Amino acid sequence: MKVTAQIKKPIEREMELFEKKFYASMSSKVALLNRITHFVVNRKGKQMRPMFVLLTAKICGESKIQDRTYRGASVIELIHTATLVHDDVVDDSDKRRGFFSVNALWKNKIAVLVGDYLLSKGLLLCIDHDDFDLLKIISVAVRSMSEGELLQIEKARRLDIDEDVYLEIIKQKTATLIASCCAIGAQSVYADKEEVDRMWAFGEALGMAFQIKDDLFDYGEAQIGKPLGIDIKERKMTLPLIHALNVADGSQRRWLLNSIKNHNKDKKRVREVIALVKSLGGLDYATTKMHQYQKQALEILSTYPDSPAKDSLRLMIDYVIERKK
Repeated sequence: MKVTAQIKKPIEREMELFEKKFYASMSSKVALLNRITHFVVNRKGKQMRPMFVLLTAKICGESKIQDRTYRGASVIELIHTATLVHDDVVDDSDKRRGFFSVNALWKNKIAVLVGDYLLSKGLLLCIDHDDFDLLKIISVAVRSMSEGELLQIEKARRLDIDEDVYLEIIKQKTATLIASCCAIGAQSVYADKEEVDRMWAFGEALGMAFQIKDDLFDYGEAQIGKPLGIDIKERKMTLPLIHALNVADGSQRRWLLNSIKNHNKDKKRVREVIALVKSLGGLDYATTKMHQYQKQALEILSTYPDSPAKDSLRLMIDYVIERKK
């Protein structure tokens, strides 16, 4: 059995019901919109975000998932899908998970409008049911994601990202979305503030580990469909590179910065950068940091009583660390 199927086992029925509710939440009177949203839904990924919402709702004491939890999961998916559609326009990307992107098939103007529509549907889903507490959690996450992206763009121009700034960027860009899924799961079953905060911290630690793992893929850890050295080509300062710059001698540091600034499109030079980062211990350092965040997430999870949902979340933590793509 695939790991994702194992993770999903305690919430199989709930995930089937979620999919129906999520699809219904996208419906419109405009045929073109329905055609595009149908296209988007049918190309869904592993659905980790709604799984986080449903599993955390279960370990916070709700054996039978309520409508409010499904709405929370749908809001997360609607708003996240909106940001992905907009990202593909910004990045001028033709593909998303191996399929053509919305902008590739329907052009940028329609893609931007579809993203706006999905965003508004997510907001209204909360407002129409007075779920303002859930809306606040996801709104904080979206604000944080935007700030993280802009901070990364600003720093990439000057190549002056140190480890603290890098950790702040990935916390805002990646970890807050997973944190908001876990917090919404807890909040949707009316957990107290302390428990909602604990679930936020759990998701944040897991999100940090997830992004560091993603950064390690850039150095050829596995064949994942992401070209080797793509972060270097895009002048993204990730943890392996930051550590290498910190321990490099003066000439190595100058060579690395010059390579990223002026030769980041040269495939041979990029391979040489990857080799130097490895030899300076960049990958080992990043892996150690990733395991520290994994440990934080496991420690928070250990405070909950044993249950199938808890087992699935533990599997999710292992999956984030051990995944091959």
